Amino acid sequence: MSDTSKVQNTRLSVNVNKIATLRNARGGSVPDLLHAASSIQSFGGQGITVHPRPDERHITYQDVRDLRPIVQREFNIEGYPSEDFIQLVLEVKPEQVTLVPDPPDVITSNAGWDVPKHEHMLKEAILRFSDAGIRTSLFMDTSEEGIYAAALTGTSRIELYTEGYAIKHKEMGQDAAIPYARAATLAHGLGLGLNAGHDLDLSNLRDFSNNVPYLDEVSIGHALISDALYTGLSKTIANYLACLDKVK
Repeated sequence: MSDTSKVQNTRLSVNVNKIATLRNARGGSVPDLLHAASSIQSFGGQGITVHPRPDERHITYQDVRDLRPIVQREFNIEGYPSEDFIQLVLEVKPEQVTLVPDPPDVITSNAGWDVPKHEHMLKEAILRFSDAGIRTSLFMDTSEEGIYAAALTGTSRIELYTEGYAIKHKEMGQDAAIPYARAATLAHGLGLGLNAGHDLDLSNLRDFSNNVPYLDEVSIGHALISDALYTGLSKTIANYLACLDKVK
């Protein structure tokens, strides 16, 4: 189902939350988050993603500040648009901020925005970021209604929530990407850039990349850092980048 007329390079942004989780398990600075972020970039990673949460159980707000001078490619900060989070992003000025609808107590992101319900809040936050020159992205499901609504908020991009794809891919293979391809085509037609993330890994990323058009960026953390425990960061990043090589 791939459409090679829509081939483009997709960037790999590595989420380093799990490195901070491991560090925080013992306290101190091992493993060194800044060294890891620098290494990821030197090995070919095209961005660094972090998701600071209010309880700072992995990435802390100070980590975000400390990472800014280290990230020489693209810095993507994810989070719920509370006032504290907004102020942090405006201070650090990443290249991209991805707004997610997570309440404070969830373990990981588990749904996209209900954009019509939160339209006013999202428009206000997006305007503040846009005025500061920061690209915005909204964490989204594949519903047409939601994507149409997202296009009216002023956001630059959406990020498709791919847990459902990862689950269905185990049984359906590349056909699990069909609703994501449709959503990507709709978003592109509305002038939105396209990111994707959540549970993408070496077993499903190639099929997603080959079959979802207009894909600007994927954000991958848990699976990539877990794979790196066995094969090392350098080889792991190379393996993920290879999955993003489009069918020519």
